[in-house]
Amino acid sequence: MDEETYHPPLPEAPHVSCARCGTTAGTSAPPTWMCAVEHGVRQYFCESCARTHIRAIESRLDPAFW
Repeated sequence: MDEETYHPPLPEAPHVSCARCGTTAGTSAPPTWMCAVEHGVRQYFCESCARTHIRAIESRLDPAFW
């Protein structure tokens, strides 16, 4: 009863990274980043990549065609 309870370390929250250029943000995407679901997977795009490819993103083109 005098022993301390073992608490396993909490897993680190995954870092959010841009699906195009790989830029990383903290554990959550900044409000200026864009989020899209491609093939059932949530992808984030940094502000720079989102601005560059906004027409393709909003046209729902497959990222292979960007």
